[in-house]
Amino acid sequence: MKLRWGALTLAGVLALAACGAESGAPSAAAGGEGAGGDGGSLVWAVETQPITFNPHQWGQNKARLLVHNQFDALIARGKNGEFLPWLATSWKVSKDGLTYTFELRDDVTFHDGEKFDAASVKANLDQLVSPGYNAAVSAIQLRNFDKAEATAPHTLKVTLKAPDGLFLDFLSSPYAGQVSPKSLKSAKDLKAGGVDVVGTGPFILDRFTPGQEVHYKRNPNYNWPPTGAAHQGPAHLADITYRFLPEAAVRVGALTSGQVQVIEGVPATEIALIKSDPELKLETSLNSGSAFSYYFNTSRPPFDDKRVREAFRDAVDVDAVLNSVYQGTAKRAWSVIGQGSPQFYDPSLEKTFGNNPARANQLLDEAGWKERDAEGFRVKDGKRLTVRTVNAAPFVRDRRDILAQAFQAAVKQSAGIDFQVKIVDQGTAQKAIDDNEYEIFENSRGDTDAGAALNLILPGGAAINRTKFQSDELDKLLTDASVTADLAERKELYAKAQKTVVTDEAILLPLYVPADQIAYGSGVTGITFEPVSGTPNSAYDVRIGT
Repeated sequence: MKLRWGALTLAGVLALAACGAESGAPSAAAGGEGAGGDGGSLVWAVETQPITFNPHQWGQNKARLLVHNQFDALIARGKNGEFLPWLATSWKVSKDGLTYTFELRDDVTFHDGEKFDAASVKANLDQLVSPGYNAAVSAIQLRNFDKAEATAPHTLKVTLKAPDGLFLDFLSSPYAGQVSPKSLKSAKDLKAGGVDVVGTGPFILDRFTPGQEVHYKRNPNYNWPPTGAAHQGPAHLADITYRFLPEAAVRVGALTSGQVQVIEGVPATEIALIKSDPELKLETSLNSGSAFSYYFNTSRPPFDDKRVREAFRDAVDVDAVLNSVYQGTAKRAWSVIGQGSPQFYDPSLEKTFGNNPARANQLLDEAGWKERDAEGFRVKDGKRLTVRTVNAAPFVRDRRDILAQAFQAAVKQSAGIDFQVKIVDQGTAQKAIDDNEYEIFENSRGDTDAGAALNLILPGGAAINRTKFQSDELDKLLTDASVTADLAERKELYAKAQKTVVTDEAILLPLYVPADQIAYGSGVTGITFEPVSGTPNSAYDVRIGT
């Protein structure tokens, strides 16, 4: 198939617009500054619409690629995971690990004209720890934050309550995207973000049509990319439109017909098609952080019984299920940490559980689930062995709904477990969590440092500890790992933590390592992935043509 970047692209976009978009995104030739990488416009189809455009509230790994279009962080990450200058030109850490002194750029301006300086960084940090703003970040990433002081116009001093090995990683994350202090004070809906929540990034958000698209125009004044960027100065593209196309077949069809030039989220069923087309390219990358797993709610039956947790894990041939859903493209996970974080992943856990239906049935018999009802489900004391997962639709990605249906069939057939799958709106999903009316919590985290993911999920009282499992020993392991900067020590502590939750207590079933897939036409260059997170980079270095 031949992809024509002029009239065909524009015609396809207009066809999409006729289906209800606010306005058609322009073609490569319609950017007003020429194509071939000098100006021009790009249309990029994405799987998931962001819940928020405020980087401080970011929580969807699939939406991460949008954050750094509009917002810059203090620190960047290099190819080997090293910390590099961005809005901070340098930093020093005191010997006791409690004081960080940052020297900041003096030539940066927010999109609303406000100057970036030490006072603006202080305003961002103070906002992040303000009550009710982002409880998870305040409790985990900034739990040791004490205060920030602007000791000079472009010098910031940050004092911590205790040493924190995750602090610099936080400052390189989307959460640390710098928001204009004016936005922090006057935005109509600060948490949701939008056109009035602005940053310093290479693109400016100027239009958002819920359910359809978000449009960014180039920041003509941008001249402060992170160290390691492929070029200096403003972005190549004059503007970029991200179309929200949740249906995989629609995204792929839009690409192959020339209606969009890039798509994110290529389903396994379409990979062969993409690879067979000489005018298309496919790039994939494993994500860092935690693996996609089923976390068991240990606070209520039936998963308050470790035997039932182990039985659920042993009842299924996970490899076979993954192959049926993802056709050999999914990376099997064996721990709460995925192989996308090799510095902390514990390979000794591989092949230590699962795919043992005989053992699963024996464990369930021992746990008292011996009888069966007319439909073949196990029962005890007149109650069916039922486990429920309740998912918010905006967080469903990678055919996870299809995966759950495959598990539903597998555990019924092999062990008589009634696995109920519900995909609902955010409010309904949150109510189920608040009311403790669920048995399985599905989750993966894309944190660049896997320790941040573990601290959010595993400790007693953590922000998204949906297992309700509590262990002083586990909490200490995670705390000790967070306060040390010694990589070898952290690896050893995280290995013990992984063994505790995977082997000793069986509080989760790791399934696969999330990955991003990007397909694009041969006329597009500069598509890259963030070196540590494995997620797509911003469009800063992207261009059309050579």
